[in-house]
Amino acid sequence: MCGATEGGLWLCCVNVAKEAVVQGQVLREGQPVGNAYVRLLDASGEFTAEVPTSATGHFRFFAREGEWTLRTLAPKADPVDNKVVASVGSVAEVTVSI
Repeated sequence: MCGATEGGLWLCCVNVAKEAVVQGQVLREGQPVGNAYVRLLDASGEFTAEVPTSATGHFRFFAREGEWTLRTLAPKADPVDNKVVASVGSVAEVTVSI
């Protein structure tokens, strides 16, 4: 059965029991930011991956278990870092305010 996290991305076709999912939304003054980029940095701060946000400001990563930093880059905003922990069997949901 497919489903979505409340206000978030659909998890259809994602086997959450076998994946460590990090996802969320980038907002500016409560409105989605569709032209931002979110970087996934490992525990030492090394770049691992980058995705653009969707038109609704959403992003998703499939990561290995552990501690990560999400670095959000958007026009007319300073970079924003958020710490997150990824675990197999759960979805780490992050809301980023720029």
